[in-house]
Amino acid sequence: MNRIKQLEDFLKNEPNDSFLNYALAIEYVGQEDYTKAKDLLTELMTRDPDYTATYYHLGKLYQRENDRVKAEEIYTEGIRLTRQKREQHKLAELQTALNNMLFDDDE
Repeated sequence: MNRIKQLEDFLKNEPNDSFLNYALAIEYVGQEDYTKAKDLLTELMTRDPDYTATYYHLGKLYQRENDRVKAEEIYTEGIRLTRQKREQHKLAELQTALNNMLFDDDE
């Protein structure tokens, strides 16, 4: 059974499980179904804004669409939240992603 089908089956019993929704979104990214991934991550961020892994991947999806304003907004909110929660690794990832995006804009 493929992972997407497995995750969808798990979500039937736990539709609001943040990890399962996040994992499904990441599987969609791997399948290059960016619309489904973005929809899932947007919904997850709305429903569970403290699930900080969402911000990096959602920012990357907006960046992929060349929506740099929205990507910066997502990264910035993730930076604020991970700083508040003292999640240093995720904070560093988000800061690097934002800095790289802004640096690329300057070239």
